[in-house]
Amino acid sequence: MESREFIDMARKLLDADSLTRERAADEVTDRLNSYSPAQVSTLATLLSGVAASEKKSSTLEAALHAILELMSTGHVALDHVAQLREIQLGQLSPELREYVADLLEKLRRV
Repeated sequence: MESREFIDMARKLLDADSLTRERAADEVTDRLNSYSPAQVSTLATLLSGVAASEKKSSTLEAALHAILELMSTGHVALDHVAQLREIQLGQLSPELREYVADLLEKLRRV
Protein backbone atom coordinates (compact mmCIF):
# COMPACT_ATOMS: atom_id res chain seq x y z
CA MET A 1 0.00 0.00 0.00
CA GLU A 2 1.30 3.41 -0.90
CA SER A 3 2.22 5.84 1.89
CA ARG A 4 -0.57 8.26 0.98
CA GLU A 5 -3.20 5.52 1.23
CA PHE A 6 -1.76 4.21 4.47
CA ILE A 7 -1.79 7.66 6.11
CA ASP A 8 -5.37 8.16 4.95
CA MET A 9 -6.34 4.84 6.53
CA ALA A 10 -4.66 5.80 9.81
CA ARG A 11 -6.49 9.14 9.83
CA LYS A 12 -9.82 7.41 9.33
CA LEU A 13 -9.10 4.96 12.15
CA LEU A 14 -8.40 7.89 14.47
CA ASP A 15 -11.30 10.07 13.32
CA ALA A 16 -13.54 11.67 15.96
CA ASP A 17 -16.63 10.16 14.34
CA SER A 18 -17.31 6.56 15.42
CA LEU A 19 -18.99 5.67 12.13
CA THR A 20 -15.88 6.76 10.22
CA ARG A 21 -13.72 4.63 12.55
CA GLU A 22 -16.04 1.66 12.08
CA ARG A 23 -15.96 1.93 8.29
CA ALA A 24 -12.18 2.28 8.36
CA ALA A 25 -11.84 -0.87 10.46
CA ASP A 26 -14.00 -2.70 7.95
CA GLU A 27 -11.85 -1.34 5.13
CA VAL A 28 -8.72 -2.67 6.85
CA THR A 29 -10.07 -6.20 6.50
CA ASP A 30 -11.05 -5.60 2.86
CA ARG A 31 -7.48 -4.67 1.93
CA LEU A 32 -5.63 -7.22 4.04
CA ASN A 33 -3.30 -8.41 1.29
CA SER A 34 -2.09 -4.93 0.36
CA TYR A 35 -0.14 -4.15 3.57
CA SER A 36 3.54 -4.57 4.28
CA PRO A 37 4.48 -6.34 7.55
CA ALA A 38 5.27 -2.96 9.15
CA GLN A 39 1.92 -1.56 8.07
CA VAL A 40 0.13 -4.60 9.52
CA SER A 41 1.74 -4.18 12.93
CA THR A 42 1.11 -0.41 12.87
CA LEU A 43 -2.56 -0.86 11.98
CA ALA A 44 -2.95 -3.47 14.72
CA THR A 45 -1.43 -1.05 17.22
CA LEU A 46 -3.72 1.79 16.11
CA LEU A 47 -6.78 -0.47 16.17
CA SER A 48 -6.02 -1.74 19.65
CA GLY A 49 -5.79 1.84 20.89
CA VAL A 50 -9.09 2.61 19.18
CA ALA A 51 -10.68 -0.49 20.72
CA ALA A 52 -9.38 0.33 24.20
CA SER A 53 -11.10 3.70 24.15
CA GLU A 54 -14.16 2.87 22.04
CA LYS A 55 -17.61 3.49 23.51
CA LYS A 56 -19.78 2.33 20.60
CA SER A 57 -20.25 -1.45 20.50
CA SER A 58 -20.42 -1.79 16.71
CA THR A 59 -17.22 0.21 16.25
CA LEU A 60 -15.47 -1.84 18.94
CA GLU A 61 -16.58 -5.04 17.25
CA ALA A 62 -15.30 -3.80 13.87
CA ALA A 63 -11.92 -2.89 15.40
CA LEU A 64 -11.63 -6.28 17.11
CA HIS A 65 -12.53 -8.09 13.91
CA ALA A 66 -9.91 -6.11 11.98
CA ILE A 67 -7.27 -6.97 14.60
CA LEU A 68 -8.17 -10.64 14.33
CA GLU A 69 -7.85 -10.49 10.53
CA LEU A 70 -4.50 -8.70 10.80
CA MET A 71 -3.31 -11.41 13.19
CA SER A 72 -3.85 -13.96 10.43
CA THR A 73 -0.92 -12.40 8.53
CA GLY A 74 1.55 -13.49 11.21
CA HIS A 75 2.87 -9.94 11.66
CA VAL A 76 1.02 -9.02 14.86
CA ALA A 77 2.69 -9.61 18.22
CA LEU A 78 1.22 -9.27 21.68
CA ASP A 79 2.99 -5.95 22.26
CA HIS A 80 1.29 -4.50 19.15
CA VAL A 81 -2.12 -4.92 20.77
CA ALA A 82 -1.28 -4.59 24.44
CA GLN A 83 -3.81 -1.76 24.76
CA LEU A 84 -6.60 -4.35 24.53
CA ARG A 85 -5.84 -5.14 28.17
CA GLU A 86 -7.21 -1.68 29.05
CA ILE A 87 -10.73 -2.69 27.97
CA GLN A 88 -13.06 -2.99 30.94
CA LEU A 89 -14.58 -6.41 30.24
CA GLY A 90 -17.32 -5.94 32.83
CA GLN A 91 -18.71 -2.97 30.89
CA LEU A 92 -19.15 -4.94 27.66
CA SER A 93 -22.03 -7.03 26.40
CA PRO A 94 -21.47 -10.76 26.94
CA GLU A 95 -20.72 -11.25 23.23
CA LEU A 96 -18.08 -8.53 23.10
CA ARG A 97 -16.62 -9.63 26.43
CA GLU A 98 -16.12 -13.11 25.02
CA TYR A 99 -14.67 -11.69 21.79
CA VAL A 100 -12.06 -9.64 23.67
CA ALA A 101 -11.20 -12.54 26.00
CA ASP A 102 -10.78 -14.93 23.05
CA LEU A 103 -8.64 -12.43 21.18
CA LEU A 104 -6.34 -11.91 24.15
CA GLU A 105 -6.07 -15.67 24.65
CA LYS A 106 -5.09 -16.18 21.00
CA LEU A 107 -2.43 -13.53 21.34
CA ARG A 108 -0.98 -15.17 24.43
CA ARG A 109 -0.42 -18.32 22.37
CA VAL A 110 1.41 -16.46 19.57
